[in-house]
Amino acid sequence: MSDLRFSLRRAVVQDASSLAAFAARTFFEAFGADNDPKHMAAHLAATYSPELQRSELSDPSVVALLLEVDGALAGYAMVRRNEPPACVHNRAAIELWRFYIDRPWHGLGGAQRLMAGVRDVATERGAAAIWLGVFEKNPRAIAFYGKCGFVDAGAAEFNLGGDLQNDRIMVLDL
Repeated sequence: MSDLRFSLRRAVVQDASSLAAFAARTFFEAFGADNDPKHMAAHLAATYSPELQRSELSDPSVVALLLEVDGALAGYAMVRRNEPPACVHNRAAIELWRFYIDRPWHGLGGAQRLMAGVRDVATERGAAAIWLGVFEKNPRAIAFYGKCGFVDAGAAEFNLGGDLQNDRIMVLDL
């Protein structure tokens, strides 16, 4: 199937409620089975409320991209200015903070379309590299980022509702 069905646009504050619901659902689908429900519930409540999404979408240091099919949300990415961990040697790097594709759209070209948009945002923002944290127990995502040219640079802790976990830090030089 061609990726011509996918369209990409920047999120606006009016997208906050739908983005919050989509983000919480896709995060839960990706990681719910591997985590304690209590920690997952705490993380979702602290991370994906419509109010928090409105705040993030209003922040000039954050760019959210929405991948859509016929006007329906199929994926999203958030890029932000954030201090990279010490293992990221290129200090002019920007963070790929969130990157999710809804399961029905896996393997159909949307992720590549969304990643191209992320690279465009990073370049537009003057970044020399993109860094991200990915759950060490997510081999599908690690493989995808590797196919996109990201390389493993080290590790960092991720706090999932009070449960400290390990993320791999991956970097793409632009």
